[in-house]
Amino acid sequence: MCCDLKRRFLLLYATQKGQAKAIAEEIWQQAGSHGFEAEMHCISEMDKYNLETEKDPVVIVISTTGTGDPPDTARKFVKRIQDTTLPPDHFAHLQYGLLGLGDSEYTFFCNGGKTVDRRLQELGAQHFYDTGLADDCVGLELVVDPWIDGLWLALREAFLLQKEKEGMSSNADTISSSLSAAPHDMDELNLSSEVRNLKLEDEGVRSSDVLSQKSVDIHLAASTRDTEPSLVHSVPPISQSVLNIPALPPDYIELEFQDTHGENPHLSSLISEGTAFEVPVTRAVQLTREDAIKTALLLELDIADTVFDYQPGDAFCVMCPNNVIEVEELLQILGLSEKGDYFVFVKVKQGTKKKGAAIPQHIPERSTVKFILTWCLEIRAIPKKAFLRALVECTSDVGEKRRLQELCSRQGASDYTRFIRESNVCLLDLLHAFPSCKPSLNLLIEHLPKLQARSYSVSSSNLYQPGRVCFVFNIVEFPTCPARPVSRKGVCTGWLAELVAPLLHANKNTLNAKGGSPSTEKISIFARPNNTFHLPADPSVPFMMVGPGTGISPFIGFLQHRQKLREEHRDWEFGETWLFFGCRHRDRDYLFKQLRCFLENGTLTHLKVCFSRDSSTAEVASPKYVQEVIRLYAKEVARVLLQEGGYFYVCGDKKHMADGVSDAVVDILSMEMEVDKLEAMKILAMLREAKRYLQDVWS
Repeated sequence: MCCDLKRRFLLLYATQKGQAKAIAEEIWQQAGSHGFEAEMHCISEMDKYNLETEKDPVVIVISTTGTGDPPDTARKFVKRIQDTTLPPDHFAHLQYGLLGLGDSEYTFFCNGGKTVDRRLQELGAQHFYDTGLADDCVGLELVVDPWIDGLWLALREAFLLQKEKEGMSSNADTISSSLSAAPHDMDELNLSSEVRNLKLEDEGVRSSDVLSQKSVDIHLAASTRDTEPSLVHSVPPISQSVLNIPALPPDYIELEFQDTHGENPHLSSLISEGTAFEVPVTRAVQLTREDAIKTALLLELDIADTVFDYQPGDAFCVMCPNNVIEVEELLQILGLSEKGDYFVFVKVKQGTKKKGAAIPQHIPERSTVKFILTWCLEIRAIPKKAFLRALVECTSDVGEKRRLQELCSRQGASDYTRFIRESNVCLLDLLHAFPSCKPSLNLLIEHLPKLQARSYSVSSSNLYQPGRVCFVFNIVEFPTCPARPVSRKGVCTGWLAELVAPLLHANKNTLNAKGGSPSTEKISIFARPNNTFHLPADPSVPFMMVGPGTGISPFIGFLQHRQKLREEHRDWEFGETWLFFGCRHRDRDYLFKQLRCFLENGTLTHLKVCFSRDSSTAEVASPKYVQEVIRLYAKEVARVLLQEGGYFYVCGDKKHMADGVSDAVVDILSMEMEVDKLEAMKILAMLREAKRYLQDVWS
């Protein structure tokens, strides 16, 4: 099809970690074969597009970050459209479709997309296609793939309606003939009601049968003894199916190997958020007994010689490297064992077909191979289907090639979810499972995301411990599974545990020790302030804290800060404080037994503790979980929240705790106010909106 017959639409993306950009690139890539031309920009590049004058349809792909914020790249855009002086018909001319990305493990699911969607509607913009909300908790592709499939029909309809409005019926034949070259028949244009009614959030959504992707018809005889599918083996019907696989992503990175002379960039050059500080670890304590199910560590850092500042309730990020053994394994598989210390010059490949190709921001222009694999790439990331598609081309064994094709195909969606996504498979697992797959380093740079710094809640007060910051974490363990024959520790928690092992041994079981052996180990950190999860500005306001396990971390900082304020301002009035803490065993993982000290000196008014795995000899069993304990104090919860204007803080695991706590609070509000559950949920929503019901949760 000639370029001038293709219908243009504007494609904007707002990304935090690269997901939204990758999906936008997939849309851009498919557009041509469907008879369209996408003009793609990051939403932050407001000098390259103008929604105020845009006449063509607009497609927006936007992620969500933090506790429901738009990504950093969308902040200026959101600020601009939230200008209260804009009239309600400001975007009355605009037609758009929006795809939001989020994670339902968090309270404000897809809030970045919802915020933009709602505001565009308020300013008069019209949907030409239903909004899609994709959930990373269950797999973005469950919504993303059918949403993209339906986009092309919706765009055709939008252009036809546009032409009708412009009264350009004389061009109908031209439009009709140009559209006939696209994969869908013109008869489908009558299915507008079906497009509008497409339930994108239904897990039962079925992908389009007509795809623009190339088909593969390689039939392999399945072994009669292999009746169960696995990562490396499929069974009928998929093993006998003709596959619809994604288009091959264009390569765009070129590497020039140099010598071993030079210096790698400083770690601070890898971050875009503020300043990184290299600080020594001064103390390490294991808070749990050896026989506890999880191992929790407390680390203390010396920040006295820096300008690093924080408030209790803030978080900060730790820059961590990939596991050294895994990096060595990758070097060996890539055939680069002898070149790990060689510097490589990274540049964009000349003549690449990738739209807006650029060196990823997290990749230095010049550094060693080992530096890139150690500090820049998330080698533990779950491979996306586009990466699997690219790996197909690097695989020589016909059986392995076929299985990789299955895993990235539409027909293999359930296998991808089961054997890759849910099994937490990473690149190394794939390369061990498919030994004939030999990717290049530039392919890894193109497809692996940035190695993210890990965020931790502050567990101290700068008023109580000047020049020090503490944090608490569990050492994350990934057990073996059929798709992963070796167990692993978390990238950051495993590294930290190994780093402080000598200090940990010296300080073992001495939580109240003032110092311990001097440590020369340093880590790089940078601030990540929390704008809301802080103590009430008015110290007379009461508050309740719920923090089982390591969720107690920020509340130690709260209590230390409150204790110091009480000591320095004896004439102030202080509100009552409640802490609900839970763990498995009283004698194994009761992380901070000195909580009693806060209770004795009056800093903490009420301490309620439960133990989920300890057996009870009482006739009436004690509550096992914090959400159960809270229900025992329904009147007090209602009094603090409704009568005294108090605050309610929740920190810890979302799925297994925070949701249960919010359910308990809803039931309490319903019971104490004598209203139905829906009304109680509205009251809780109002408390959230007023920033009096606050969560710091993780999945």
